[in-house]
Amino acid sequence: MLQVLAVLAALVVSVVGGWWVVSAVLRLASRTPSGGPTAAPTPATGPAASPAPAAPGAADPAGPDGPAARAALRGGSWIGFLERLAVTACVLTGQPAGVAIVVAVKGLGRYPELKENPGASERFVIGTLASLIWAAGCGLAALAAF
Repeated sequence: MLQVLAVLAALVVSVVGGWWVVSAVLRLASRTPSGGPTAAPTPATGPAASPAPAAPGAADPAGPDGPAARAALRGGSWIGFLERLAVTACVLTGQPAGVAIVVAVKGLGRYPELKENPGASERFVIGTLASLIWAAGCGLAALAAF
């Protein structure tokens, strides 16, 4: 009975807690360096088109938590919930190949959006890694509780 409760707790903590963890990591990743510009000017944009310096610690609107990246990756929260559920279940059942399948399906499904939007690509990589680490950790913690 305790094993069943540990498994259920791990699945719930993985899905719900992972949302908070991934959101916090993305917010941290969107912060610009203290007093620096949000992006360096490129030859294509030139210095006249360079963005104004951001306030220290301000979020970068073109970064992984910016509106463009959020818009490009619609449904990301639901996909993340399902991803964490599947990864935690794979860890609990001793099926590491299942984790590879989850990552492959997610990457292939998001490829068109990622190709067109660098901010979305950054959001995808950061969010996926944070989500996978959290989910695997929840599964391993539940296994240790057995």
